Amino acid sequence: MAASLQLNLKPFRLQRSCSKSVSDRAPKFATICCSASTPTRRYTITLLPGDGIGPEVISVAKNVLQLVGSLEGIEFGFKEMPVGGAALDLAGVPLPEETLTTVKQSDAVLLGAIGGYKWDNNEKHLKPETGLLQLRQGLKVFANLRPASVLPQLVEASTLKKEFAEGVDLMIVRELTGGIYFGKPRGFGTNENGEEIGFNTEVYATYEIDRIARVAFETARKRCGKLCSVDKANVLEASMLWRQRVMKIASEYPDVELSHMYVDNAAMQLVRNPKQFDTIVTNNIFGDILSDEASMITGSIGMLPSASLGEAGPGLFEPIHGSAPDIAGQDKANPLATVLSAAMLLKYGLGEEKAAQRIETAVLDTLSRGFRTGDIYSEENKLVGCKEMGEEVLKSIDTKIPAVV
Repeated sequence: MAASLQLNLKPFRLQRSCSKSVSDRAPKFATICCSASTPTRRYTITLLPGDGIGPEVISVAKNVLQLVGSLEGIEFGFKEMPVGGAALDLAGVPLPEETLTTVKQSDAVLLGAIGGYKWDNNEKHLKPETGLLQLRQGLKVFANLRPASVLPQLVEASTLKKEFAEGVDLMIVRELTGGIYFGKPRGFGTNENGEEIGFNTEVYATYEIDRIARVAFETARKRCGKLCSVDKANVLEASMLWRQRVMKIASEYPDVELSHMYVDNAAMQLVRNPKQFDTIVTNNIFGDILSDEASMITGSIGMLPSASLGEAGPGLFEPIHGSAPDIAGQDKANPLATVLSAAMLLKYGLGEEKAAQRIETAVLDTLSRGFRTGDIYSEENKLVGCKEMGEEVLKSIDTKIPAVV
């Protein structure tokens, strides 16, 4: 099964620098046998294509993993299972028990995307997104790591001016299984005036805060030694406890510089001066919002991967973008966030550093050769679709040999 969190807490970045001052019902099973070298390590990967563009980007990432495995002596067994809307259509629930059992028995899980207009009016327990929340709970992955780096090749694609975007390299550590998305009581009711109300509960226990704080401090320690905790401690009791616990855990990490910021200010500072941040730790809902905001600094949400990790069992790796039903099936999707999620799977989930670096290097090379999907396209580059972008990454993997880790 998956490696422990301590192994997983290695820094992910496509560019290394601390110069912040400037800078389907029966499951499909396929075993991919290695051709370039004799396999010495074998892993089972569950693929969850999901909905919308999910199957397209997962197909590309699977091909990338196959090639990297053949070059690095790794044999992958892939199991493809339904989740989200696809599972609703097939099994009537967003997360079939068979899918959950399969992912728990794997070494790592790679997810495409979930959701679509078709299921928007479903009751809450029959929405695709409910399947994602159930998946996270079932795997007990509480720590979500979302890197946001502005690649040199994509500085001009950022929504910020070059002088603000160039050199941005930050990591958002988001608590994933607590807070308002899971808190109880929740639901609908009627108030004293007879009006219909909806309510949710933002609640955190000490152990939930402490464990995500330690993940964040460990992450910051392996990066540039700076951690910013984002909360709303001037208004919310849950945030007051959050800040108290983060400050207490800080005593275990005297080498990490800790700061605090209210979430509204953090949202502003991310676009005003993103280079001031190295590692950010925050709760579930704030992390959800801030990481999507950070994605646009990098040029496109189609570039950002993520890793969701627990204390034991397989990790969940996925791009942070949605299912994009408006472009699904049109070969327009950017597969690079999913490809980079596969790199995070190798590095964080399996401890295969060199294989991960092959993918990261290949993505950079592909971008350096001018290939762009529509979301990051500019006139001086070549516009390609999802499949062709994947083919170009494969070419780069075959030709670019990463440094020994």
